[in-house]
Amino acid sequence: MKKLFTYLFFLVLLGGLSFLYAFSSHRNGEKKVQKVLVEFEEGSNYFFSQKMVDKLLILNQQEVQNQPKSIINLQGLEHHVVSSPYIEKAIVFLSIDGVLKAIVKQRTPVARVSTGSESYYIDKQGLKIPLSANYSARVLLVTGVLGTDNLTKITQLVNKVLSDDFLKKEVVGIYKTPKGEFVLSVRSGKQKVELGTLEHLNTKLKKLKAFYNKAYVDKTIEKYKVINLKYHNQVVCTK
Repeated sequence: MKKLFTYLFFLVLLGGLSFLYAFSSHRNGEKKVQKVLVEFEEGSNYFFSQKMVDKLLILNQQEVQNQPKSIINLQGLEHHVVSSPYIEKAIVFLSIDGVLKAIVKQRTPVARVSTGSESYYIDKQGLKIPLSANYSARVLLVTGVLGTDNLTKITQLVNKVLSDDFLKKEVVGIYKTPKGEFVLSVRSGKQKVELGTLEHLNTKLKKLKAFYNKAYVDKTIEKYKVINLKYHNQVVCTK
């Protein structure tokens, strides 16, 4: 009898807790969204303002503010926000007090590509980012690219340049020749650096850095018009 009483007690307690939970969830779901807050991750507020993100936070063509929390599709809102080519990642959630918060990470441009007929940024994954009237990024300029070109090799070269402290400061432009080779424009002189293809890229860049170290010491850097890195274990210069 005692066991039966204990069993019934816990059954009633479980039922009561389930009722309270369902009641609380229902009341919480009926609460309306009071405010929408947008936070840019790592201060990456390049292209978007809060008002612009607000326009992406819509549900069935209606603003989410003043909508019941129960009908808010958070996953759908996240997908809608990241559908923008400027947005890399978004997390959208609701607080108990009815605040809908979006934490947004924008794509970081690493180079600007000009094809002659169009111009756009790329990020470190090689994904295209449209130009924006709100922000102009000071990044490497890549020219000679055709509209049908694959951006994989270009992205590889850009990322390699940006990963090196010296090259990041020195290289200001990349030109892709019709033969698929690459020429670098540098900051410290008017000379062009003929890189050739991306085969043995690390070795070529090491040769370039070694040459610059010597040329700076000798103060001869301004004498050269072309620095050719195509040849194995050589740096061929034209005055």
